[in-house]
Amino acid sequence: MGSKKTIKRGHKKKTSSPRGRKFPSILILIICICAVVIGSLLLLKNYTGNGDQKKSMSSETFPEASLSPKVSTNDLQGLIGRWLRPDGGYVIDIRQIGSDGKMQAAYHNPRPINISQAQAKRQGADIKIFIELRDVGYPGSTYDLTYNRQQDTLVGYYYQPTAGQRFDVVFLRMQ
Repeated sequence: MGSKKTIKRGHKKKTSSPRGRKFPSILILIICICAVVIGSLLLLKNYTGNGDQKKSMSSETFPEASLSPKVSTNDLQGLIGRWLRPDGGYVIDIRQIGSDGKMQAAYHNPRPINISQAQAKRQGADIKIFIELRDVGYPGSTYDLTYNRQQDTLVGYYYQPTAGQRFDVVFLRMQ
């Protein structure tokens, strides 16, 4: 009562190992991630303009005396609106800009964060924005931004004093 085993020669059954199938998928995933990171860095470099311009603005850049009524509110009105920082969902809501450059603005992360000062001014051909946050977890954090009229973006730096770090940031206008 033995059973006969049939052996077929020359026909090997192909077995695919799970590891063999995962390697190309992982490689493609790594390539895609690298492409996204490189593309993001190139976009950020284009938004920030010349990489040599690392001079940060501070509260000394906006002394009260330098904000004269000569600042044209028409020049600054293009800043009014909601601006999204896509890397974290942070929102700056610029509601009004006075002739002295002082802005009525709100900041959300996603909850409201207190703004201690918000100012805008023309510096040469550029429109500069300075925002200082004073709230729990935001002890004097600042945004130093420049309005890029061609790309309709706010580009600049976020300074986090508790960590002593400065980050390149971009805000896009929300529709």
